[in-house]
Amino acid sequence: MKPRGMKAVIAFLLMMLPALAAPPSNAPSTEAAAVAGTFSDPAMESRARNTQRQFRCLVCAGENVDESGSPFSADVRRLIREQIKAGQSDRQIEDFLVARYGDVILMRPPVQPDTWLLWLAPFLVLAMGGGVAWVVVKKASNRSV
Repeated sequence: MKPRGMKAVIAFLLMMLPALAAPPSNAPSTEAAAVAGTFSDPAMESRARNTQRQFRCLVCAGENVDESGSPFSADVRRLIREQIKAGQSDRQIEDFLVARYGDVILMRPPVQPDTWLLWLAPFLVLAMGGGVAWVVVKKASNRSV
């Protein structure tokens, strides 16, 4: 690697150090933790926590509603707990949230034509990254010959 390229890599890594050391901004807040313990019945609390883990935070990348500290997740947790208090089944809660936000809110969306992109996106990104890497390696080998 050329010295100039090495300097750029080192500068980039030094710029990233504060971001790596800082706690995530979407870590559950004390307010979110306080909302999590609203049921006095341990069985209802366990059910609420398990149900919350089935739904994706639409604001955070890859976090479920139970883990996320975003305002969106706090609202969904509140909705889930209200519906549990009202006697709704887990299936009824899921149907309500899917009707409101679509299948994308599910941590495991069903495989159907309108969710194929959700299921195929990781493979498409991997294939595109492999294609870019192949082109870069091919160009580098042509320059050295």
